[in-house]
Amino acid sequence: MSHPISTSVGSPHPLGATVQPGGVNFSLFSSSATAVELLLFANFDDATPLQVIRLDPRDNRTFSYWHVFVHGVGEGLVYAYRCDGPNDAERGLCFDRDKLLLDPYARGIVYGPRVSRIDAIARGSNVATAMKNLVVDPSHFDWQGVEPPRIDPSERVIYELHVRGFTRHPSSGVRHPGTFAGVIEKIPYLRELGITTVELMPVFQFDEHDVPFVDPTTGGELTDYWGYNPLGFFAPHRGYYEEDWHRMRYLTGFRDMVRELHRAGIEIVLDVVYNHTGEGGGDGPTLGFRGIDNPVYYLLERVAGQAARYLDYSGTGNTLNCNHPIVRRMVLDSLRYWAGTMRVDGFRFDLATIMARDTSGRPMADPPLPWEIESDPVLQNALLVAEAWDAAGLYQVGHFPGERWSEWNGIFRDDVRRFVRGDHGFAPALARRMLGSPDLYEARGREAWQCINFVTCHDGFTLRDLVSYERKHNLRNGESDRDGSDQNYSANHGVEGETDDPAIEAVRLRQMKNLLAILLLSQGTPMLLAGDELGRSQGGNNNAYCQDNPISWCDWQPPRAFASLHRFTRELIALRRRHPSLRRRRYLLGHDAPSEAESIASTRVRWHGVEPDRPDWSPSCRTLAFSLGGTDDDDPLHVLVNAHVEPVRFRLPQPQGLRRWHAVVDTARESPDDVIEHGRRAPVVPGAIELAARSVVVLVAR
Repeated sequence: MSHPISTSVGSPHPLGATVQPGGVNFSLFSSSATAVELLLFANFDDATPLQVIRLDPRDNRTFSYWHVFVHGVGEGLVYAYRCDGPNDAERGLCFDRDKLLLDPYARGIVYGPRVSRIDAIARGSNVATAMKNLVVDPSHFDWQGVEPPRIDPSERVIYELHVRGFTRHPSSGVRHPGTFAGVIEKIPYLRELGITTVELMPVFQFDEHDVPFVDPTTGGELTDYWGYNPLGFFAPHRGYYEEDWHRMRYLTGFRDMVRELHRAGIEIVLDVVYNHTGEGGGDGPTLGFRGIDNPVYYLLERVAGQAARYLDYSGTGNTLNCNHPIVRRMVLDSLRYWAGTMRVDGFRFDLATIMARDTSGRPMADPPLPWEIESDPVLQNALLVAEAWDAAGLYQVGHFPGERWSEWNGIFRDDVRRFVRGDHGFAPALARRMLGSPDLYEARGREAWQCINFVTCHDGFTLRDLVSYERKHNLRNGESDRDGSDQNYSANHGVEGETDDPAIEAVRLRQMKNLLAILLLSQGTPMLLAGDELGRSQGGNNNAYCQDNPISWCDWQPPRAFASLHRFTRELIALRRRHPSLRRRRYLLGHDAPSEAESIASTRVRWHGVEPDRPDWSPSCRTLAFSLGGTDDDDPLHVLVNAHVEPVRFRLPQPQGLRRWHAVVDTARESPDDVIEHGRRAPVVPGAIELAARSVVVLVAR
């Protein structure tokens, strides 16, 4: 391109940069811009563009779509936009013609070590230090005939992992640590563990440098590790590629990972953030959306005579205007792209209740976007999971709009933690949670698998820290320990943090097994946090969003005290898979879910106390026992839980016929007797059993 290239008017549709015969069509939506420039570059860090194409508002604008066709170019071309228009604070317009802008529909975003967030805030041009867009032709990929798996919803076991943190630690033993390729290398491990579905923390492009804090213990800069501040909703994060940036135009790396997971029979679900962007609040950088059409893309509070203010329901400084028609279209186009072109199997929506707010931020009774997502033909087979709350207090667990949506069940997490910790009054709550929370979901026609159960996730303590710390330890985040939740429902069992006391370590290991056992013995879909099965610790940090270091990375060499936890998790997943009674698609009750303790006793599940058929729902009760199964497709199961700090003796119901109870799980026993592998002879249990302090036992009648 040593000479000016030729252009023609182009088409307003589709949005973004689209490779077509003879060149590339560019289209950008901006209803308020008065001038738009398309800049073409040879490389992402060039300070001077190859060519600047000024779009004529008479010829290159159709309604609010600015468009041009560039002849003789194709995939791999680097480009950016500049937009000019009014600066009207009251209307929320803040155009800056000096700033390079990312295309909201960019399929690739490229940058190097010179990229600067500060230059995107300061006055003047940032051509040399701005992130730029990459023209991508997604048609070039060999799927090798591999088709996505079709996992029965009742059989799902979800594993939440961070692409970088999963393999970045030196102990991971992979050739390409911290990348999409590194995940591929760990597929045999995932299969051996019994995982059916991998849920990746955000993989949309984000800016690692948008954290303003410094680690007070080292003086080092902190970075955005989690990635919950997207800059584009179509581009995979550049930092997770091992390839040179030129190869990103083929979308290798990410699609290699999808294909190989599918080849192994494993689904892939993306944690997607359609509630805010990485541009922050009013003092944030102009990177794309703000400089293209600020009032369209963000929720603004407008008061006559005052500058418009960003409404912040996400806790990050801004909130995406999800129910504006253009933003709704962008979200749907993004989902269709990842589900169709990239062959992703589902999505977990971060702070999903923001999608239920109108253009003024008010909660809507019947918001259009969730319904449009679940009814879209391209997404008909996609798993849709809502984090049914936001940072402003809108809490919709149990009543998120729509029918197909599954939900992260935060109530399960809290109730199970409190029962296992030994809090009084949680036996009735635990009973409902272990039935898949019918009190939350059954009356609305949901199926049990739509309840996503978890006791830990990326946000909060790891499993090991949950039983090792009574309070958060987030000083290294640089916010004076103000960040992160103060309601962890955790316990340290004698010492805060690490200890060499074998008695304390034994209690902690048992409590970790108890939490895992309750999770995997409950109706609904279980979700595990990557590394919990290895005893991973974050040193008590319950908000490690900025810790791209061993605090957050998965250590593949578990401490000796917790070395048996991996086997326990694997065998418990296998036990769940063998017993359909533990994973019914439909609720076990024949009527509306009970909301009071008394009605629990009348369900078809056989509830017991220390005596058969005599459940105890009193506030002082810290035990639970119930029977399942005994149908044509499964042997009878008897589950007993003791959260007391002393042993409790239970009399057992008599199995039907000549069967006898056999113990297949006992969290108080040492490995390998904590879970009896399939095919091993399980010990016979007589008519009564003494549960050790803080333990879970599962019996099978044979």
